Amino acid sequence: MTSILKNRLFWPAAILVVLLVVNAFTSNQFLTVHDGHLFGSLIDILRGSSALILVALGMTLVIATGGIDLSVGAVMAISGAVACLLIQDLPNQNAVGSVLGIIAIAIGVSLVMGLWNGTLVAIIGVQPIIATLILMVAGRGIAQLITDGQIINVQSGPYATIATGFFLGLPVAFLIAAAAVALILLLTRRTALGLLLESVGGSPTASRLAGIGARRITIMVYVVAGGFAGLAGLIYSANIKSADSISAGNLIELDAILAVVIGGTALIGGRFSIAGTVIGAILIQTLSVTVVAIGIPPEANLLFKAVVVVALCLSQSPDFRAKVFGRFKTREVVAA
Repeated sequence: MTSILKNRLFWPAAILVVLLVVNAFTSNQFLTVHDGHLFGSLIDILRGSSALILVALGMTLVIATGGIDLSVGAVMAISGAVACLLIQDLPNQNAVGSVLGIIAIAIGVSLVMGLWNGTLVAIIGVQPIIATLILMVAGRGIAQLITDGQIINVQSGPYATIATGFFLGLPVAFLIAAAAVALILLLTRRTALGLLLESVGGSPTASRLAGIGARRITIMVYVVAGGFAGLAGLIYSANIKSADSISAGNLIELDAILAVVIGGTALIGGRFSIAGTVIGAILIQTLSVTVVAIGIPPEANLLFKAVVVVALCLSQSPDFRAKVFGRFKTREVVAA
């Protein structure tokens, strides 16, 4: 039991279970089956957390190398804008082949945005927070230029499927996120890539002296983060069937960083946890849904969320637990 309590994933998982139990009692339909598909607040949580899982997944890899990416929200906006602009010009918006080609183009643009960030950081030597801040600001403007400052609406069934569709009874968006998680787990835990990421994040200089291509790895993680952010942008725009360059991905970088930290990945780089990031992302989405379910006023939502997050971070801190529980133990000894 002591070893379980010391595990950094115990407290996020425990709070996630508590929030899900609260939803089960406060929601009219927590998990039901209708027309062969799963429905209910649990499915809404999984679908709603899909974009955040993808963004946080890329953020985890970037942070593992000692970097940060503040531009993921802007990349989401660019990806959605490119996709909707091209789909709008299709003679038949329900042509599956054409829509898939456009999705590939949008993800390709997102990869280029990630390559830009990686080049600034690894080749030119710009600080990650500054390099990605440039695209965070400029990228939002690029998205607005693509859409001409307007909201582009599309009526494409195949495109909407990636956000609202179901496959094998589960949301397609969540299955996309799950496939991305499985791929990253396979690459980082079944190959040497995970160790290389941790070595670069732990000490870039030492890793270079050891013959590790630190610059190539750094560029790679930013490219992957850009690709995942672009995919998340497609899910977001497909969900609302439009490209909103102002609201798409707005402040999602903060939730992504929070999910990574909740999952036990240190912001200074080095060791990381993919499973922890997924738990953190789902926890954040569950918290947002729970706030609405229990009837907390909208103006207090952010405050309630902040209180829960602070409590969670403190519970994860070994030093904080040692000080709190150490005092209780001291009092018990004195009383005895």
